[in-house]
Amino acid sequence: MYEPIRAKSVHSMTADADFPHRTRAEELQIRLAGHLTALLTVTDELRALTPSPELDEAGAELAEQVTRLRDGAAPLRAAPSVRVADPEHIDSLHHRAHTLAGHAVVIATYRDDDEAVRLATECRDRHASALGLTAA
Repeated sequence: MYEPIRAKSVHSMTADADFPHRTRAEELQIRLAGHLTALLTVTDELRALTPSPELDEAGAELAEQVTRLRDGAAPLRAAPSVRVADPEHIDSLHHRAHTLAGHAVVIATYRDDDEAVRLATECRDRHASALGLTAA
């Protein structure tokens, strides 16, 4: 009555597929590197608008951590956009950096990456201070 199925199910084919799988640790490392790279981009933007030695040092440390997490591949650093130092824009950059640093703290804590936790916590606290928030 019914013809038997001659081809493999698409569901069983994906299990047999020969493609690379990443471990949970590798996925977390990639996510942490991504958050720190985004934080570096915002830090570079802030450095262009409000130059300070603290931001220069944070940028250098962030680039070092991203390089470590990417097995020696340095992050690409785009030239910051040319904008006038508008206080609202600067506050929005600090808010974005605070959020990214918070995400990085969570992932670095989960990974037990003490150096990344320290750096992300310092960045988060610095941006919280710039926004007038209490550091938690």
